[in-house]
Amino acid sequence: MPVKCCFHRSPTTETTVCSENMDTLLTNQAGLDAFRTFLKSEFSEENVEVWLACEDFKKTESAEKIASKAKIIYSEFIEADAPKEINIDFSTRDLISKNIAEPTLKCFDEAQQVIYSLMAKDSFPRFLNSEIYKKLVNSKQAGNHKKWLPFL
Repeated sequence: MPVKCCFHRSPTTETTVCSENMDTLLTNQAGLDAFRTFLKSEFSEENVEVWLACEDFKKTESAEKIASKAKIIYSEFIEADAPKEINIDFSTRDLISKNIAEPTLKCFDEAQQVIYSLMAKDSFPRFLNSEIYKKLVNSKQAGNHKKWLPFL
């Protein structure tokens, strides 16, 4: 079954359109804030938080900081019973657990992709039908923001 999105396009392009708009959403502060508020209302804000943490982690340059940031991400989102534990499969979690002793900038890539897909296919379409999104659109139409969001 094709992903339902805000655009009425052929099933083969719907997923691409959603992904492009999801990428735009995640890089736009007003859109990201609205999406985060929506995820909080669904008790799943850890998804966008881990995605953002992974994006920040990939920009880390010093080996010392890579190790410390990796341990923080692991203890906050990955390990069993973490305070903001994300929903990833056992093999991904196990691989990260084995590699956390000597982390690389790519050690969370698979988990980040799983979470991105979950948000794009599940949360993002619901966000587009939410009151939070409608308020964002209405505030844009009323001229309350300086720049029209490209994903709208």
